[in-house]
Amino acid sequence: MQDCIVALATASGKGSVAIVRFSGEGSVDIANQLFQATQGIPVTEFVPYKMYTGHIDCQKFYDFGYAVYFKAPKSFTGEDTVELHCHGGTAIAQAILKQATQLGARLAERGEYTKRAFLNGKLSLSSVEGLIYMINSESEAEVRAGASLYAEQLTKFVRKIQDKLTEILASIEADIDFPEEDIEATALCDAKADLEDIYKNLQEKIASYYIGQKIKNGVRVLLVGRPNAGKSSLLNRLLQQERAIVSSMQGTTRDIIEADIEIEGIKFILTDTAGLRESTDEIERIGINRAKQALKAANIVLYLIDASVGYQQEDRELLVEMPNTKKILIYNKVDIINDKKANKCDVNNFDDYLEISAQTGQNIDKLRKMLYKYASDGYQIADTFIIEERHYSALTKASRALLEGINICGLVPPDLLSIHLKECWQALGEITGETANESIISEIFEKFCVGK
Repeated sequence: MQDCIVALATASGKGSVAIVRFSGEGSVDIANQLFQATQGIPVTEFVPYKMYTGHIDCQKFYDFGYAVYFKAPKSFTGEDTVELHCHGGTAIAQAILKQATQLGARLAERGEYTKRAFLNGKLSLSSVEGLIYMINSESEAEVRAGASLYAEQLTKFVRKIQDKLTEILASIEADIDFPEEDIEATALCDAKADLEDIYKNLQEKIASYYIGQKIKNGVRVLLVGRPNAGKSSLLNRLLQQERAIVSSMQGTTRDIIEADIEIEGIKFILTDTAGLRESTDEIERIGINRAKQALKAANIVLYLIDASVGYQQEDRELLVEMPNTKKILIYNKVDIINDKKANKCDVNNFDDYLEISAQTGQNIDKLRKMLYKYASDGYQIADTFIIEERHYSALTKASRALLEGINICGLVPPDLLSIHLKECWQALGEITGETANESIISEIFEKFCVGK
């Protein structure tokens, strides 16, 4: 057990309830001096995990609230923990914190509660990072990805591989220590097949990093096309609000307009751009140049064509400048034309094609589904993704070491093979925290706020 720390576990400021959390050695005794249960029971005799009503001593006044005792090791930190629930607002909680420090508690550092949970074996390092993502997430998909990490899904994956590597290493060590048993040939034959299976699993997990990054950072969707193709109208329709100015006058949009939407839990960053054309207007030219720069960062490009005008030579020239990314051809304004097949471009230059009306909403739901399909790359939102670059780096390092071992398996003495397998094991340990250095651990916990 460590010294007693205390912090506000809820956001500071006005609110209905504030929670002051104690953890560590002496937390029960300090809470006992602050809280007087209406039942007359001291905190030291509380039934664990049961909430009690009572008065909280704030030195110059009393507040009516609740207290609950989480007995070690069945607490978040793995230590004795007590929470005092008082009325919200700054003054009451600060008075309790002041009293607590005078009674011997120390104000907690950033992420110290979670760090103690990690050090006490309650959470792996990857689970800690999952908790960070859950707290900071801005989309359902990011919450789910963080929750998967927090639930130790990646840790379970890693430890299953580590256990198999340990088994293979033990077999190799047995051959080195007991050469008279002559187990080398059979052991290496079985080991190579197992190592190839592990390598395949690692590669599949590494591949999920691409979708994981889109979940973490959002999918950038760029609306591109000639002036008056209906880009701003489509942005407004997708957002279901009037975000961009819509006008029949060409060149209305002169700068980049960004807005976020969520489709099936994934965040999409929609970017409306200035209509691409040759212009003598200095401000419009700046907007067009910014649109061309934004193309480089796009994950998906929606190229809009005004169906009432059709495909023009200017479109052909603009499409040459399109980046090598997912491109969807959108024929807009199909509600005002009769011949939908007139003057169209070759759809083979695009990943997909859709006819819509931003004005009436025709096929907008189909467009949403199309965007989700290309963003998710066939993965289900419930799948476990690699969303942290640190995990991606460790898995890549482990995969590289394992491949080197596979390539020499059976060609060199077993003890040389074991070097690569141990390197693989160590790299995987960086994910769970078993082999992570102190600087990495400190950097992770600094991302937390005080009180978590």
